[in-house]
Amino acid sequence: MNQLLIEYLPILIFIGIAGALCVVFLLVPLIVAPSKPDPEKLSAYECGFNAFGDSRMKFDVRYYLVTLLFIIFDLEVAFLFPWAITLGKTGVYAFWSMMVFLGVLTVGFIYEWRKGALEWE
Repeated sequence: MNQLLIEYLPILIFIGIAGALCVVFLLVPLIVAPSKPDPEKLSAYECGFNAFGDSRMKFDVRYYLVTLLFIIFDLEVAFLFPWAITLGKTGVYAFWSMMVFLGVLTVGFIYEWRKGALEWE
């Protein structure tokens, strides 16, 4: 049992050093940094002039739509790279599985295009 615990000793030392460094990195700025905030520094800053309007204003749905479309097609590319690398080993089944996946995404893209989801005006 002692031999097993000795094998975990480097991990415990590493965790201890990491924890000590975290505490040091949190405490040093409190000691070294000046703590006299001036009112200008504490004021709200927005592009060089005072804030105007309500911060809870509604955004156009198209912003969210573009974000969702980006995430969908970004994930598609993330799936394509490992598939392309292992295609020689995985064979025909993997090829046709990816073609079905790409087909579904293409149909969804055409649907969005026809519905006008990609039009900004």
